[in-house]
Amino acid sequence: MNTKTNLEAVTESELPIQNNIKSLWEKLMNAKVGVLPLPLYIVLAAIILTASVYNTLPADMIGGFAVIMILGILLGDLGQRIPILKEIGGPAILALLVPSILVFLNVINTSSMEAVTTLMKTSNFLYFYISCLVVGSILGMNRKMLIQGFTRMFVPLIVGTVLAVVAGMLVGLLFGYDLQHTFFYIVVPIIGGGIGEGILPLSIAYSSILGGSAESFVSQMIPAAVIGNIFAVVSAGLMMRLGEKKKHLSGNGKLVKTEDGNEVHEEKEKVIDFSLMGAGLLIACTFFIVGTLGQKFIGVPGPVIMILFATLIKCLKVMPHKMEDGAHNLYKFISTSLTWPLMVGLGMLYIPLEDVVKIVTPAYVIVCASVVFVMILSGYFVGKLMKMYPVDAAIVTGCHSGLGGTGDVAILSASKRMALMPFAQVATRIGGVSTVILASLLLKLLS
Repeated sequence: MNTKTNLEAVTESELPIQNNIKSLWEKLMNAKVGVLPLPLYIVLAAIILTASVYNTLPADMIGGFAVIMILGILLGDLGQRIPILKEIGGPAILALLVPSILVFLNVINTSSMEAVTTLMKTSNFLYFYISCLVVGSILGMNRKMLIQGFTRMFVPLIVGTVLAVVAGMLVGLLFGYDLQHTFFYIVVPIIGGGIGEGILPLSIAYSSILGGSAESFVSQMIPAAVIGNIFAVVSAGLMMRLGEKKKHLSGNGKLVKTEDGNEVHEEKEKVIDFSLMGAGLLIACTFFIVGTLGQKFIGVPGPVIMILFATLIKCLKVMPHKMEDGAHNLYKFISTSLTWPLMVGLGMLYIPLEDVVKIVTPAYVIVCASVVFVMILSGYFVGKLMKMYPVDAAIVTGCHSGLGGTGDVAILSASKRMALMPFAQVATRIGGVSTVILASLLLKLLS
C-alpha cells in the first residue's frame, strides 16, 4: 500500500514538469518564421547550411531555391515585425540589403553563390517571375480599368521624368557638381531602366562616344542606380502608409477611378483549380516567348511586347475566362510565395555594395534622393489631376527610378501593390529605353 502511494506521489510530482515541457513545445510550435513553425524553420535552415558548408548543395534550381527561400522567409518576416521599418517597406529593404551586405562581407560561401547564380541568371528566374505577374495580373484585371490605366499613365510619367531631371541637375549644381556630370552619371542611371536594360547599354554608348572601357563607365553609374532604387523602395513604403491613413487617395492596386468616382466591383473569389494554374503557367511562358520573337523582328524590348500582347488579348476578349482565372491564380501564388525569396537573389547578385561604397558622399546621396522624390511627388499630383488614385500613380511613376524589373518588384512589394506590375513594367521599359536613346544622342551632340 505504501509502495502504491509513493508511486502515485512520484507521478504527481512529475506532472508539473510534463505540463511545462508540453506548454513550452506548444509555444515553440506556435512561434513562426513566416508560415513555418520555428522548430521546423531551424531544422530546414540547419540542413541547408550544412549542405552549403560541405559543398553538397546542388548548384542548380533546387539549391538556389533552398538558399533564397530560407533567407527570404526570415527577412520578410523580420521586416514585417521591426517597428518603423515595417511602415516603409521593411521586408523589401531587408530582403534586398541584408544579402547584399552578406556578400560584401564574404559571409555567403561559394556553394550558395553558385546555386543562386544558376537560379537567377542561368535559369532566368527574374523574368519567369515577372512574366507570371504581368500576364496573370493583366488577364485578371478589369478590362475598362486596364485600358484607362495605360492611356493615362504616360502623362504623370513624362511630367515626373522631366521635373526629376531638372531637380537632380539643380541640386547637383548646388553641391558643386558639373551639370553634364550630374545628368549623365547620376540622373540618367537612375531613370535608365536598370542595370541590364539601362546601365549596360549606356556604358557601351558612352565608351563608343568618349573612348575608354565600358566597364569603367558601369562602375561610375551603378551607385546612382542602386541608391535611387533604395529611395524609391522607401518612398513606396511611405506612400503605402499614406494610402492606409487616407483611404480616398489609394486604389490599393487600382490606378484609375471610374467616372462616378467609385471602384469597379471585383468578382467574388473563385475556388482555385490547380490544373488551371498549370494552364496559366503555360500561357505566361508563351506570352514571354511572344515578346522574345517580337524583339527579334521589330526591335522593341521583349517585355514591352509581352505586355502589349497580353493587353490586346484581354481587350479583344479572346482568352477563355477559365484560362484567365488560371493565369490570375498563378499570379497570386507567385506574388505571395516567391517575392521575398526573389529579392534575396536580387540583393546577392545585382546590388554591388562595393561599387556603391567607393563613390558615395552625402552630397551624392542627396542628389539621388532629389531625383526620386521629385519623380514620385510629380506622379502623385499629376495623377490626382488626371482622376487617378494619386498614391498608386505616384508608385507607378516611381518605378521609373528603380532598378528595372528588379526595382519594380522591390517597389511594388514594399507598397503591397503587385497588381500594378503591368503599368510598372511599361513605365520602366518604355521610360528606360527612351532615356537610354535620348542620353546617348545628347552625349554625342555635346562631345
